[in-house]
Amino acid sequence: MVMEQRLYIGFKGKNNASSTLVRYLSKNPYLLTNSFGGVKQDIENLADYYEYVLMFGVDKNLKNSVRIERVAEREGICLLSDLDLDDISKRFDTAGVKNCISNIPTQYLCNEAYWFSLQKFKGKAVFIHIPTIKNIGDDFFERIGEAIG
Repeated sequence: MVMEQRLYIGFKGKNNASSTLVRYLSKNPYLLTNSFGGVKQDIENLADYYEYVLMFGVDKNLKNSVRIERVAEREGICLLSDLDLDDISKRFDTAGVKNCISNIPTQYLCNEAYWFSLQKFKGKAVFIHIPTIKNIGDDFFERIGEAIG
């Protein structure tokens, strides 16, 4: 059995841009439940043999750009991605996707999912916020795929 190097994770929801994106990027995307308890259980149930994890969530304030999250915080404990986020940012630049790296943890479900993933995969994860479907241009998913594919 051949194991995939990376796992693409988004959130469930018919009109959720992260769900649409991970389905575009992977034949085997993983979709998280939209609740705090559900997210924790969903991540605990994942196999841990992936080399790294790419997670996507929606930020309604973004337009045709992405925000790469460096840190997640839970109960005063901060966990950081061990992936080369500067390289990921440069790949987005090359693909024409505006982006920034954030060092400030978000305070909602995305942060929770990211924290548990960083813990489970020992830092080999990154969380990337993307815009809602209405704030995405026609070739946005293609450019993201070019950047991280």
